[in-house]
Amino acid sequence: MESNLNHIFELQFAMDTFYFLVCGALVMWMAAGFAMLEAGLVRSKNTTEILTKNVALFAISCTMYLICGYELMYGGGYFLSGVTTVAGMDDAAIAGVLADSAENGFDGDSVYAGASDFFFQVVFVATAMSIVSGAVAERMKLWAFLAFAVVMTGFIYPMEGSWTWNGDSVFGLYELSYSDYAGSGIVHMAGAAAALAGVLLLGARKGKYGPNGEVRAIPGANLPLATLGMFILWMGWFGFNGGSTLKLGGIAVANEVANVFLNTNAAASGGLIAALITGYILFRKADLTMALNGALAGLVAITAEPADPSPFVATLIGAAGGVLVVLSILTLDKLKIDDPVGAISVHGVVGIWGIFAVLISDPEATFMGQLVGTLTIFIWVFVTSLIVWGVLKAIMGLRVSEEQEYEGVDIAECGMEAYPEFTSK
Repeated sequence: MESNLNHIFELQFAMDTFYFLVCGALVMWMAAGFAMLEAGLVRSKNTTEILTKNVALFAISCTMYLICGYELMYGGGYFLSGVTTVAGMDDAAIAGVLADSAENGFDGDSVYAGASDFFFQVVFVATAMSIVSGAVAERMKLWAFLAFAVVMTGFIYPMEGSWTWNGDSVFGLYELSYSDYAGSGIVHMAGAAAALAGVLLLGARKGKYGPNGEVRAIPGANLPLATLGMFILWMGWFGFNGGSTLKLGGIAVANEVANVFLNTNAAASGGLIAALITGYILFRKADLTMALNGALAGLVAITAEPADPSPFVATLIGAAGGVLVVLSILTLDKLKIDDPVGAISVHGVVGIWGIFAVLISDPEATFMGQLVGTLTIFIWVFVTSLIVWGVLKAIMGLRVSEEQEYEGVDIAECGMEAYPEFTSK
């Protein structure tokens, strides 16, 4: 009997660990999606720099979370210490689980390698930081951005993550009664709040707004690339939401995972369709960029609770996000908040909608819990980011010169062009 339980435990351990790693790899692939989406939506003269930001921020995020971020968020860092065999369990604890199982039967609790949990968590940090890069594109200094990435991924994000997913009290004052399955607020709204703080200090791109307040479109250079980026993000989101079940073993959990995948896909589809229709009503054109952002909005909207809704409700939640993102992009332009890729609208405005959409299908969630959690995350990330951006502005400046912005930041910041055969003779 004990031998059979050992085999069950080992199989559960292997399955949950492998599932964590595969889902983490899918989320890591979202870094490529952000890079392609942003490279497609900026002008060709700024492509190399935005790609450099995306590859560098991923490496910085992984390193800072390894050094101190995971320790701040969950405790038990990995940078200098060894890794336990099972997340949160040493050999004695494992023996205790097996002894309990011998008496009462194995209960199927989540068991996995500690390193797999770290890997899954670290790619979420990189996702939050990737949101910032698109919003500040085409006019921010590369090294100012990377300096902010160090603080964001090593301190700002881990602190709010500790108050939410780890359940710590906020500065010892109160505990959040806040539900956010995979991070509509914890990841997406947080990234948007940091981006908004940077954009407000940075200002709009030259020529984006006319002297009489008119909005001038600045088309992206490569819409096929942007479309590819959207599909990569859509695919990676199955790991983002699916892996947030934190395990796979067991009939009930496997069924939940299947529902999460189904609802994630349904919400993205609903968001794209709704944004496409909304764009046509407003512009009498099928606006591809709005459709792309609509799909992403649907994904952000369902992220806070992808397990409980029916597929029909998930589609409606995503569709509401698709309508909201179009209206938000237009509103921010009226306010002269220049966001080249729509990141603040997709991840921030729709992220807030996703947080409160939890109330539709989760009977245990409360309006006040969601509200307090939303305000805590937003205020913390926005205020701390504003301070960090302000310090960087005073020390090294945030914005490239007007001449560099006109010529493109590729040459000024990176010394090379992404498409030299089209721009050089």
